[in-house]
Amino acid sequence: MRRHAIAAAALLAAFSVNANAQNVVRIGVMNDMSSVYADYQGPGSVLAAQMAVQDFGGTVLGKKIEVVSADHQNKPDISANIARQWLDVGGVNVVVDLPNSAVAFAVADIVKEKNAVVLLSGAGSSLLTGARCSPNTVHWTYDTWAYGQGVAKALINGGAKTFFFITADYAFGHDLEKQATEAINASGGKVVGVVRHPIGISDFSSFLLQAQASGAEVLLFANAGGDQSNSLKQAHEFKLGAKQKLAGLIFGINNVPGLGLDVSQNILLLNPFYWDTNDQTRAWSKRYQAAHHKKQMPNDMHAGVYSAVLHYLKAVAKTGNVTDGKAIVAAMKAMPTDDPLFGKGSIREDGRKLHPMFLYRVKTAQESKGDWDYFSLVSTIPADQAFRPLKDGGCPLVAKN
Repeated sequence: MRRHAIAAAALLAAFSVNANAQNVVRIGVMNDMSSVYADYQGPGSVLAAQMAVQDFGGTVLGKKIEVVSADHQNKPDISANIARQWLDVGGVNVVVDLPNSAVAFAVADIVKEKNAVVLLSGAGSSLLTGARCSPNTVHWTYDTWAYGQGVAKALINGGAKTFFFITADYAFGHDLEKQATEAINASGGKVVGVVRHPIGISDFSSFLLQAQASGAEVLLFANAGGDQSNSLKQAHEFKLGAKQKLAGLIFGINNVPGLGLDVSQNILLLNPFYWDTNDQTRAWSKRYQAAHHKKQMPNDMHAGVYSAVLHYLKAVAKTGNVTDGKAIVAAMKAMPTDDPLFGKGSIREDGRKLHPMFLYRVKTAQESKGDWDYFSLVSTIPADQAFRPLKDGGCPLVAKN
């Protein structure tokens, strides 16, 4: 269990001087490499960062760019230790990805203290651009406000009135549940029950039986990765879908292969990226798939790592330094974002990256033309509506008028 942390420590021991002295810029990808989120971020995020470095040209300010990685094991204490080693002795300038919001909070605080940069793609909590925002942080791909509010509103617009939550019992799940509940209450719906489960469990039967007994029209799964796949699969085995609609608040493309289209079909989901959107996303995704160790297509969080790293490197080139994290993030906010995966966008003063969100429906087996052909576009949510209004976040960086 500790082997990844030990390997990371051994790697850091080899870095005896900082990145400037070595004439190297280091990008540290930290995520779950061995547990419930390994296929959803894991080595795929490392590959995405490497592709961004390659596409940027491999150097910036005359310095070679390197990508290092570590497994945070979904533990804030381990992630904090890795972050301190990376920033103090490992020559790492920017920490990237960070699925698991409790981990993201711990690392973001250290990054701010050290005046480095953190680019969040896998982390979800909207508090990261709210009360816990930082001048050293950019929250790139999605957040719990966008997914919780967006999916709940789509279900209510479809006629649903009563809801039951099965929620991952940590910061991400709590915030996802909170955001969806606010949308439900505001629209006249009702939450009839909530159960919370530890991360990484295998048996969801007791939680599903409570959800079934509630009589709710919709079971909302406020969990992610392997937890969401396992809970949805067991819900299907219990035949909950026969009388209740099943909805994953952070359902993604990597959930589908393990579940199969017979379980996944017609699930509604929000996503800012789908590999089969246009010629540019298809071309990049096929390159990614060819290099991926399991030949998987990228999800939105992998795309977010690529896009965020690319924009970070542009900002480093513009500012002319790699050591002043606040200055680099300020430059990232000042520059429009533009890449082949998310198109044109911007970064707000609270660190929230803005781009459209897309409501998809999972195809049936009859509709799908083959592997990874899973989503059908339902509607588009414009960037200025997809995320929480700036005035409502409570970020201390936002000037009060």
